[in-house]
Amino acid sequence: MKSSLLNIYLVFAGYAFAHAQATSSQDLDLSDTSKLTYQTVGVVDNLPVFYTKLADRMTFPMSWLSGNYHDFTEWRKIARNKLMQTLLYDPPPVLFDPVVIGEEDRGTYVAKRIVLNISADSRILTYLLEPKGPGPFPAALVLHDHGARFDIGKEKVVRPFDVTHDRMNSSQEWIKSSYGGNYIGDELAKAGYICFVIDALNWGDRGGGGYAGQQALSSNLLHLGASLAGVIAYEDMRSVDYLSSVEKVDTTRIAAIGLSMGSFRAFQIAALKAEIDAAVSICWMAPIKDLIKPGENKAGGNSAYTMLHPEIFKYLDHMDIAGIACPKPMLFYHGRYDGLFPVPAVEKAYQKLHEIWNSQNADSRLETKIWDVKHEFSGEMQKEAFQWLNRQFGIN
Repeated sequence: MKSSLLNIYLVFAGYAFAHAQATSSQDLDLSDTSKLTYQTVGVVDNLPVFYTKLADRMTFPMSWLSGNYHDFTEWRKIARNKLMQTLLYDPPPVLFDPVVIGEEDRGTYVAKRIVLNISADSRILTYLLEPKGPGPFPAALVLHDHGARFDIGKEKVVRPFDVTHDRMNSSQEWIKSSYGGNYIGDELAKAGYICFVIDALNWGDRGGGGYAGQQALSSNLLHLGASLAGVIAYEDMRSVDYLSSVEKVDTTRIAAIGLSMGSFRAFQIAALKAEIDAAVSICWMAPIKDLIKPGENKAGGNSAYTMLHPEIFKYLDHMDIAGIACPKPMLFYHGRYDGLFPVPAVEKAYQKLHEIWNSQNADSRLETKIWDVKHEFSGEMQKEAFQWLNRQFGIN
């Protein structure tokens, strides 16, 4: 037996030696190191070098436009359930137990500071803006942006009161740079809407990690079986439930509205919650494949975790998630000079959204437009968006 094995070894060894000689003498120029490469580079621009291969394998089989589904109502149920499964955050039920800790009369409406249980894990400070009168009033869940600024959250969209001088200054500085100098929650309250806003985890009164800590926060949540994006989505769902419970709210006319990360939250909550009747989504919409490329903002990590649900892109793209809200009225605006979302990618996304709404004979309910602005929600954009929302809700 040993002799036979030795003979086999000698045969293969001889073959290998002869092949090596032939290769070294005939095929390889040892001065050309490129021909000696035996493995690929691993990472370039924080992306695996094979990221295009991964992207090519993303076919979004659960998309309504995949052709794999024929009943839209059934598809919407399946897609919404899949999105819910990826949130990774489902704490025990708890009563809101709201307590008003401050009020400010603002002429035609009242601003209230309310503390409540947004989940079984978190009791938080919120703002509710309520028009004067018997109601019922249309309502808006106002969702703040990311902005790489964490000292304020709800104060980006509602004029604060009973806050420090520094926080007030930060708030006013932010609305000048991103919202045309307007608090969009207050503008809607003046127009007769009840508005509700909270801080997302890591912003404002719920801060602590800031920009530098957001990636570690996301990692730690994943290690604990949850996700930052899932916590934000869950709390937005709870916010809808609370807003729906407010006595003067017309529950047939509740909107979601936001800029940037708030825009993502707006179309996402419209998909997740039947109670949301319309959404205004400003400066956040593009196919995932166009955002995970060298140099793109989302490819840098950090802020991306606030809008990343594990495994969701195995099944659905961003437009498919928004499409779960179809045939609700939805408005999407973007800036032509927005450095975070390339215009060709935005146009591609808009085309897919129109295909979804058109498939349900609801394209007249979908508004898309690219403005000659940067990453912002300007005064002119607000005026047109609010007029659109009023039309959807039958408000003159």
